[in-house]
Amino acid sequence: MTTALTDAAVVSSDDIPFNTHKRDWKKTGIIIAFCAIPVALLVIFTYWPFIQMCGYSFYKMKYIGTPRFIGLKNYIDIFTRPELLATLKLSLYYMAGALIQVAMALYFATVLAFKVHGSGVFKASMFFPYLINGIAVGFIFKFFYTRGYVLDTVLQWCGFSQDALPYWLRDQSINNWSLVAASIWRYLGSTLILFIGAIMSIDSSLYEAAEIDGANKWQQFKHIILPGIQTILVLNIILSITGSLSAFEGPYVITSGANGTGTYMVQMDKIAHTDQKVGLASAMAVVLLIIIIFCTILQKLVMGFLFRDADDGTKKAAKVARKADKARRRALKQANKVKAGNAPLFKNGKVSA
Repeated sequence: MTTALTDAAVVSSDDIPFNTHKRDWKKTGIIIAFCAIPVALLVIFTYWPFIQMCGYSFYKMKYIGTPRFIGLKNYIDIFTRPELLATLKLSLYYMAGALIQVAMALYFATVLAFKVHGSGVFKASMFFPYLINGIAVGFIFKFFYTRGYVLDTVLQWCGFSQDALPYWLRDQSINNWSLVAASIWRYLGSTLILFIGAIMSIDSSLYEAAEIDGANKWQQFKHIILPGIQTILVLNIILSITGSLSAFEGPYVITSGANGTGTYMVQMDKIAHTDQKVGLASAMAVVLLIIIIFCTILQKLVMGFLFRDADDGTKKAAKVARKADKARRRALKQANKVKAGNAPLFKNGKVSA
């Protein structure tokens, strides 16, 4: 005898509440009308151009002239041409920088989310670079790294000889790390603000209870803060990693992609606008989208595994609520059948299914 059948035997349709209000079709029409315009704009200016770009990726074409269908040749060229494969390897620098950026933001957010003297000044100073235009940030660091300018001057004040200093934008062993540092400087503030907001939303009574139980700061961070900001942490990692795959402004403005600093997006821009190989550039864009989707799914799986035990009871309660709602619906359906006389409650001395 199942629980649902037992409930059906004792519960009538009058005992189970249901919505008695008629649907307001006027409000429904207004909602649809307001949604139609933004959805139409999204389809026309985002999804339809993307579909067309996917079609262009199968052609050899320029902006002017007749396109010629070549099938998968553009996609094969992406993974066989050395200069294009090298740009994909450069993304590893920016991925490493993205992880460093998230770690630094999490550390500073954990400190600044609580009562610290001058925390407002620190927050504003760290967030300010994010408000600066990307092109302006590029020019700032172009002069910052130039030989004999700001960075070299500061290092000479610290006792370093200029002849012993590397060419920050020319030396291929360090120039990509220089660009990554500029990217971290710019985007650290946005990641920091998201973390601070998430940490401040955690109930302060949890910290008080932890202190009473003798938990130190590291244990509070591990068992209270990390589980409490799990969603924002995953979001920041996803945004940072996907942003690192599409790095463009920094290397384009600071070095113009020279000396081995041309990222995937810089090379794609050159192929599309300088070489006018529209089909190949479209294929590169599609491949980039696939890589980003794959990295996003992989990150969610990894973070889901790491935080598999970090549940504050919300997920468990939601699961119990869903089961109860399903049982309620089954009971209501069975009770309605009994009330209408369409199905006997008992059959051969047993509760009917």
